[in-house]
Amino acid sequence: MTQADNSAPPEGGDEQPFISHLVELRDRLLRVVLVVVVIFLGLTPFANWLFSRLAGPLTRHLPEGSSMIAIEVASPFFTPFKLAMVIAIFAAMPYILYQAWAFIAPGLYRHERKRVFPLLVSSTLLFYLGAAFAYFVVFPLVFGFLTKTAPEGVAVMTDISRYLDFVLTLFFAFGIAFEVPVATVLLVWTGAVSPESLRAKRSYIIVGAFVIGMLLTPPDIISQTLLAVPMWLLFEVGVFMSTRFAPAPEEPHPEYEPMSEQDMERELDDIEREENRPPQP
Repeated sequence: MTQADNSAPPEGGDEQPFISHLVELRDRLLRVVLVVVVIFLGLTPFANWLFSRLAGPLTRHLPEGSSMIAIEVASPFFTPFKLAMVIAIFAAMPYILYQAWAFIAPGLYRHERKRVFPLLVSSTLLFYLGAAFAYFVVFPLVFGFLTKTAPEGVAVMTDISRYLDFVLTLFFAFGIAFEVPVATVLLVWTGAVSPESLRAKRSYIIVGAFVIGMLLTPPDIISQTLLAVPMWLLFEVGVFMSTRFAPAPEEPHPEYEPMSEQDMERELDDIEREENRPPQP
């Protein structure tokens, strides 16, 4: 074997770190899927009970003699299991985020880890808080309003599949809306905006919150206000917290002053004298 062969890197050496990352990612995804499946199997016997609890804010406001219905043939069977799967994913979210954090944390600097981890935990708690706010505060008011606005002679009988899709949309909307503080901190941390500029645009933020509430909620003033007001308050919290994550202002660099013609001629004369000076023995 020649010397060139000895100094050559082993074949596939550059691909080994990439392959190891893929293997680690696969293992973590398998763990996540396994945890979700285990939680789902544990919730399966209680699927009908869970759906009854979810439908409580609506059934309590239905007129006497009305009930929920199932239009499709398989809806009574699949709808509770769909809810059980969604709850399993919700319940496993801390473990899912932990696996994601364990995968990306080694590639971050220490100061980045100290800042990203609190944001990760707070975003999870805020999403849960938004979903809980929707269930305990928004649903009773919204369904109480909607069931009372039915025209005379119209029986309010909601399909269970469409009801599940409706409440999941509201859960997601309020969960995302409660992430406003995290989004505000990230914008300030990256330097895209400053806390002062956000305070100056407060009026536009309030109008935007009501517009988002109008687009994501049913067409009633109650649910729109219940989404817009928390978004505004959480924005104020995010602005207050973002002052700790704002990048330090850069020190001003001294202004460059070009040389005058006299200074430039003097420098050129000095260089020319140095070049013409005879070498010393």
